[in-house]
Amino acid sequence: MVDKQTLKNIIQTAFPGLASEDADQMINAGRTKTFPPKTALCIEGAYESTFYIVLKGQVAVTKNFNDQEERFLKHLNPGDFFGEMAIIHDAPRAATVTTVTETTVMEISKETFTNFLESFNTVSIAVIREVSRRLRENDEMAIEDLRVKAKEVADAYQKLAEQDLARREFLTTIAHEFRTPLMAATGYLQIIRTGMLKGEGLQSAIETVERNMKEIITLTNNILFLQELDLILPEFRETDLGTVIASAVESQRNHAKRNRVGISLKIAPDLPIISADPPSLERAFVAILENAIKFSPNGGDVIVTVKQTEDFIQIIFRDFGVGIEEKDLPYIFDRFYHQEKIGNQLFRGIGLGLSITKEIIKQHKGNITVTSQPDDGSQFVIKLPI
Repeated sequence: MVDKQTLKNIIQTAFPGLASEDADQMINAGRTKTFPPKTALCIEGAYESTFYIVLKGQVAVTKNFNDQEERFLKHLNPGDFFGEMAIIHDAPRAATVTTVTETTVMEISKETFTNFLESFNTVSIAVIREVSRRLRENDEMAIEDLRVKAKEVADAYQKLAEQDLARREFLTTIAHEFRTPLMAATGYLQIIRTGMLKGEGLQSAIETVERNMKEIITLTNNILFLQELDLILPEFRETDLGTVIASAVESQRNHAKRNRVGISLKIAPDLPIISADPPSLERAFVAILENAIKFSPNGGDVIVTVKQTEDFIQIIFRDFGVGIEEKDLPYIFDRFYHQEKIGNQLFRGIGLGLSITKEIIKQHKGNITVTSQPDDGSQFVIKLPI
């Protein structure tokens, strides 16, 4: 409890110039109460009719913004008061006040507080000053919120503009990527129809047509797969991840050989069986391998390592190709992002592989990260939960 003299000193601190007898009258009219920590004395939005003076301890004032964010405003200590604005304006509480420590307050009813305002000039002046200060703080917070909202809107418009540009570039790239193999296949078919090619020349031409048609089919399937990925439910079953990654590596051997790239695979023994969808995981692994091979234009090695780390199986893809600029790293998993030129090297593709990979890994409740340095290659790390 607070002794009467201390109580009187606190009240005269809260209302400078308040006469001793007026302070006594206020003490006699109020009720002193002590509350434990984390007790809500005022609830924002509630209609309440009590005026409070903090005598001992500390309270925190918080307010909701945008119906989402609860923002801390300030602490009130002995000699501070609150609750006057709701009484003066006959309005709901503008903020929530909660005890931080064990706190003792003086409670004064609405009727008594109104009488004090009318009878004691010192109380009226102190309250007017406090109300003015709080209104000024509220205006400043409102202005700051408007600034934040304006920036959020500007950022949203900027993002939409960037996405629109990316989509248009994506469509242009798709058209180019389809046209190249189509023109190649069409050209060879026309030559074949003339009957000019025989033997090995004819066989080579047919293989070229077949390779280009497969490229078109792959592009089409990737576009459709990515668009429908949210609707495709993976069929999880017990899976030997080593077998899946080995299959993905073998499917890329010829592609790697044509690009003078070697692939080495290191799988730790006794890997645990996991729950997974093998076809989609293999598709994800193939996409990373294709990128590693494509972005190693001068040949080199791609090293794939599979091992267990705590509660995860970790798959590491390391290449020593052209690498990725730091400014591009945040965007490489975006659906419409495509690196067409790195340094003096031009690269084909529409940039869907990594987007597909990320979505598949997400479906498996795993994660994928990348580190890279220009001219020193890239390292992709996939973690899948056991």
